Amino acid sequence: MDPDSKFFDIRIATSEQDLKAAQRLRYRVFVEELGADGKLVDHEARLERDEFDEAVDHLILVDLRRDVQQLDHVVGVYRLLPGTRAREFGRFYCDSEYDLTRLRASGRPLLELGRSCILPEYRGGAGMFLLWNALSEYVLELGIEILFGVASFHGTDIDEIAQPLGWLHAHHLAAADLRPVARKEAYQRMDLIPPEQLDRRAAMLGMPALIKAYLRLGGTVGDGAYLDRDFNTTDVLLMMDTSAMSQKHRDFYTSKWQKRG
Repeated sequence: MDPDSKFFDIRIATSEQDLKAAQRLRYRVFVEELGADGKLVDHEARLERDEFDEAVDHLILVDLRRDVQQLDHVVGVYRLLPGTRAREFGRFYCDSEYDLTRLRASGRPLLELGRSCILPEYRGGAGMFLLWNALSEYVLELGIEILFGVASFHGTDIDEIAQPLGWLHAHHLAAADLRPVARKEAYQRMDLIPPEQLDRRAAMLGMPALIKAYLRLGGTVGDGAYLDRDFNTTDVLLMMDTSAMSQKHRDFYTSKWQKRG
């Protein structure tokens, strides 16, 4: 554990300051760092917003040493949308990129993860560990069985990411009865390299850290990538079946949750 972890708090955002600070963080990462844009992005106030913000829970990582009044205190965020709330809202965020018919038909409790980001100076430290632990508690409390969401490669040059996309398709494709399919208007095949020409080392080097973390927990991917021109990303839909997670991780999470009781 990072020795500075005592300076962190992690919670569901409830105040207007927390929400705006999460949107400010998203602006810094997605707009300023990665070149994204969107209809509701407020460039003047430096807030990355969309219509889903009113329906989701923002799980925020707070550095207690930073200034709340300047909206500088949120340094990591996960946006969480339970399936029950998505039905009330009318859709998931991923519906705009993937056909989720099979996933919905499963009847299993779902949780969509989105807009996950953390400031560069906090990546690789205690921050992500704390976010993952808090997410596991949220999942256990709601009885979630399947987590899913889009994860992104920066840019839309498919030649540059052909190896990682091919590796995902060849080795981590979701079960056919659950597998979402990228919508045809921006569908991108992932199997662009013959299986015998795939290079695991090259694939892993080109794979974003977040995707690799999901794969270590048994994550699988949908059929096809989605080219998101607004966000300048190539998106893949990742799924995690909590029943398929490694026994080691499930025991750790369950033990941690029971101790809290």
